[in-house]
Amino acid sequence: MGSVKSLAKDTVYYGASSIIGRFINWLLVPLYTNVFSRAEYGVVTYVYAVVAIALVILTYGMETGFFRFANDERYRGSSVVYSTVLTSLAVTSTLFVAIVAIFLSPISQLMECAAHPSFVMMMAVCVALDAFMSIPFSYLRFRHRPVKFAILKLAGIGINIALNLFFILACPWLMAHAPATVDWFYDPGFGVGYIFLSNLVSSACMLPLLREELTGFRWSFSTKIIKEMLRYSWPLLVLGFAGIMNQNLDKILLPHLIPDEAERMSMTGVYGACFKLAVIMVMFLQAFRYAYEPFIFDRTRSQGEDKKQTYATVMKWFVAFAMLIFLAVMVYMPLLEHLIGPGYRSGIGIVPIIMMGELFFGICFNLSLWYKLTDRTRWGMWLTLIGLAVVVTLNIALVPRFGYYGSAWASFACYGTMMVLSYFLGQKYFPINYHVGRIALYTGLSLLLYGALKLMDFGNIWISMSVGTLMIVFYLWFVLKVEKITLREMLPIDAIRKKLHH
Repeated sequence: MGSVKSLAKDTVYYGASSIIGRFINWLLVPLYTNVFSRAEYGVVTYVYAVVAIALVILTYGMETGFFRFANDERYRGSSVVYSTVLTSLAVTSTLFVAIVAIFLSPISQLMECAAHPSFVMMMAVCVALDAFMSIPFSYLRFRHRPVKFAILKLAGIGINIALNLFFILACPWLMAHAPATVDWFYDPGFGVGYIFLSNLVSSACMLPLLREELTGFRWSFSTKIIKEMLRYSWPLLVLGFAGIMNQNLDKILLPHLIPDEAERMSMTGVYGACFKLAVIMVMFLQAFRYAYEPFIFDRTRSQGEDKKQTYATVMKWFVAFAMLIFLAVMVYMPLLEHLIGPGYRSGIGIVPIIMMGELFFGICFNLSLWYKLTDRTRWGMWLTLIGLAVVVTLNIALVPRFGYYGSAWASFACYGTMMVLSYFLGQKYFPINYHVGRIALYTGLSLLLYGALKLMDFGNIWISMSVGTLMIVFYLWFVLKVEKITLREMLPIDAIRKKLHH
């Protein structure tokens, strides 16, 4: 149980950067959806979907590969693995920027940015920087330095948000009241380009902040190590590529599958904005992933069934907490929907579908340890490719008839299929006695409470949310009762008192 508590503590620290930071970033959505048209925000949604895919390609599985080989007894205590990975990513990221610069015009046309190729160039440099810096951030996780990780991530997010507010709110105001102060650099016609510029500057600011992680060791490159790492990581590249395609292909396909050409980017904007409302689940998954990946490789040094029992316990608590988040978001949706502009709220109905799909994805990540720990990463690749086939097929079949609802259900089916297949394959190659009954119980209870709340028509959102709050409390009480845990045990009250006493 101690190791699970350690994981929970690290998840909280990483959550400071992932959950708090992305929540603050999330608050930009009202700004974007009230300042920019649905079609303009559709361009932002489309470009960031492509950027997410490019980032996975440029890291080519090296984050997980770094953890795998940095924990290898042959290289423990040496900087050769870290230096080799850094050098490799520096070279490939530079090549990527050069290729985009050479073929900027055709790439801009493909990305719906023919009138603004600078948008594409800025994001190319941004994604190259982020790919390179993913390894120093992984190194912080490897060294169990979650506080510094969180501070740096929050600093980058803070810079990005400050620049967004400056360009989108302050500059237009200054143009109207004191144009001489900004008209020498500010162009109102640049529009959503300032979103991309803010992102680029904030990413560039991270390099000097990571100076300690980029110096103080001997830079070297081992051909032997990179070959081993590529052999281990190339299936993870395919897995990561297919996985990120599963997450973002809907946003890329959507404007090409909607029959009404005039509404294509507009509907993409609505889908992207409503997708943001499901981001709480995504933030929790991200924070959990940052802590869990180094955790599972550390646990490989444990013996016997103890480590398997730990994995099973983690899965149970992961689902229990994820379903608490799901229920809370559904209860407070009447307030949360105001985070997006009125013209975007027609897509609110996709949020529970997307959130459950993201839960399936989180369970898949938990289950993935069976092929990561047994070096059967090719299975992860095949599972993700199957999911990709599902998402492509269902998007093509459903979007022309049901619009963005078709994309939401395609995502749900994709992760659901991957989850079921991964569970049964994992039980064959790396059997773990997961608490399936408890997991089903907590999932079913959360969905039942949500369904009951939907059926009740109070005619007043405040009464509805009050009843929903009681349901959340009941769910939490029920889980703690079943697990025979008191609220006092969940909170670090005794530890806080001990520290205050000293």
